[in-house]
Amino acid sequence: MDLVRFGIIGTAAIAVEKVIPSMLSAEGVEVVAIASRDLDRARAAATRFGIGRSYGSYDEILADPEIEAVYIPLPNHLHVHWAIRAAEAGKHVLCEKPLALDVEELSRLIDCRDRTGRRIQEAVMIRAHPQWDEIFDIVASGEIGEVRAIQGVFTEVNLDPKSIVNDASIGGGALYDLGVYPIAAARMVFAAEPERVFAVSDLDPVFGIDRLTSAVLLFPGGRQATLVVSTQLALRHNVEIFGTRKSISLKNPFNPTPDDHCRIVLDNGSKLAAAAAETRRVAPADQYRLQAERFSAAIRSGSPLPIELEWSLGTMKVLNAIQRSAERGNWETV
Repeated sequence: MDLVRFGIIGTAAIAVEKVIPSMLSAEGVEVVAIASRDLDRARAAATRFGIGRSYGSYDEILADPEIEAVYIPLPNHLHVHWAIRAAEAGKHVLCEKPLALDVEELSRLIDCRDRTGRRIQEAVMIRAHPQWDEIFDIVASGEIGEVRAIQGVFTEVNLDPKSIVNDASIGGGALYDLGVYPIAAARMVFAAEPERVFAVSDLDPVFGIDRLTSAVLLFPGGRQATLVVSTQLALRHNVEIFGTRKSISLKNPFNPTPDDHCRIVLDNGSKLAAAAAETRRVAPADQYRLQAERFSAAIRSGSPLPIELEWSLGTMKVLNAIQRSAERGNWETV
């Protein structure tokens, strides 16, 4: 496969610490340029990773005729703006999550995709990790019975006043930063969309962001998913899937490193304290590398993207419904 030539728009931590190193090792991918509003930062990143070109503005990288696709790791409020600019410049777009701040924004991005014919995908990297394929196979096999409930927890501590996560004006907060993950897990496992949600949030008195949000998502047939996300609680990443025969526990559902052996724990509940539990291990995998490879392969082949914008629109509808519920104190329709 001819290499898809990428430019990186921004030098965010997720880009330089996780995504770029993985893209450099990905098949069918070539990172040829990186841009920052600070040329020195762009040059430093280019030198660190052996990237050939560095630009001191995002417009310059969009004007580079050799770049076919861009990866956007900018703050949340800039995602749609620069994704549209990139698509209108003829570039395909892989953009960090959440893809937008509201349904209206994301709808404009879908219109742009349809108008320009460019491929645009949200970088929900967990969709590329094989542990989720294993989960889908287990659920489809009927081994755990009918899945009726899912619990997702994603918490961490971030008290940095300079962090974009702690800036409410640019889409910060626990729900936008972390909520995508347990929402995606529930939608993927149920293979359905929630109908209603109820949520509560606790706001940080200094930052103004939601530092803790909890929600209940009601799916068709009485199925339920609950989530807890926080930027000021001890680190915890966990997903529990409850079936009528067995439960499943994922110990690192969202951020396994490329050398992690992910553990899927199945328990039939026949003994207390999970004494009868069975642990299945999934071979290490680099979800960021797989994400880049699958996105690039879809560009070359013309096949459907691993994640289409319509799926991301479903996420956005849930996020916005959770926000409305937390603000109004009511159940909200998705």
